[in-house]
Amino acid sequence: MYSVVLTKGVPDFREGVVSFDEDGHLERGETPTVMNPNDKHAARAALQTKVRHGGDVTLMSMGPPGYGDVLREGMEDVYGDDCVLLSDREMAAADTWATAITVATGIQKLEEQPDLVFAGFKTADGETGHTGPQAAWCMDWPILTHVISLDVDEDEGVVRAKRLVQGDVEEIETVEAELPAFVVTDPEFEPTYRRAEHRLKHKDLREETQARAADHESVMTVWDHEDLNLDPDYIGLDGSPTIVGGVDPIPKAPSEREATDVDPTDSQGMEQVVEELAPYAGGD
Repeated sequence: MYSVVLTKGVPDFREGVVSFDEDGHLERGETPTVMNPNDKHAARAALQTKVRHGGDVTLMSMGPPGYGDVLREGMEDVYGDDCVLLSDREMAAADTWATAITVATGIQKLEEQPDLVFAGFKTADGETGHTGPQAAWCMDWPILTHVISLDVDEDEGVVRAKRLVQGDVEEIETVEAELPAFVVTDPEFEPTYRRAEHRLKHKDLREETQARAADHESVMTVWDHEDLNLDPDYIGLDGSPTIVGGVDPIPKAPSEREATDVDPTDSQGMEQVVEELAPYAGGD
């Protein structure tokens, strides 16, 4: 079972230092970056698949060279075996469509065709949720979205999943797709490891991955648009039909919390701490 997890670096909005150029495009090289939070759910789904069915997991991202740190973080989450970074100036300032074309081409260039490609629900900087579905459309693969649990039937060559449907009321659908397929995880996704052998394998994989992720550059492949044989007119800014109407910088919010230092040897102070926390321990 071979899986690919798509991940993206997004601005660390907690720092409040987000840089834009004069045209309103995010300057990612000048902005603190972290792994997109929703991609962690995709990583957990891929890890569950690896634990239950074996095989390898590749992390893939498109972005500047600094995204190597994002891939390292992703490898730690998914216990990945290697990673791929799609990176050069021709890919810069891409919208979701140009990104999907690039990512789909990167997946097709892999030495082995994946059985499953996992993507997060949406990114913290774009909020569109388009890239995963558009990449699936480029590859003409079936796609399961808002997945909250899944398993693979290798004998039948299918993935079965439960997906969350939100309308007037929340409903859960059970769906099935033939492999290879795309899976877009919902934030409600929770991995499960009920069998002892799976829990033990999860532990072993975690230990194996620590050293590999620390030396992620040794297992990272970098492809530019020439490696992917992509026409610059169809990727990056030139290949993006989206037009940015305007951008409002996000200022760093001042801290409004007050903190009180309590010495652990101060019995009266510690009693006050317990009194403050006691209602929360009861669920209030």
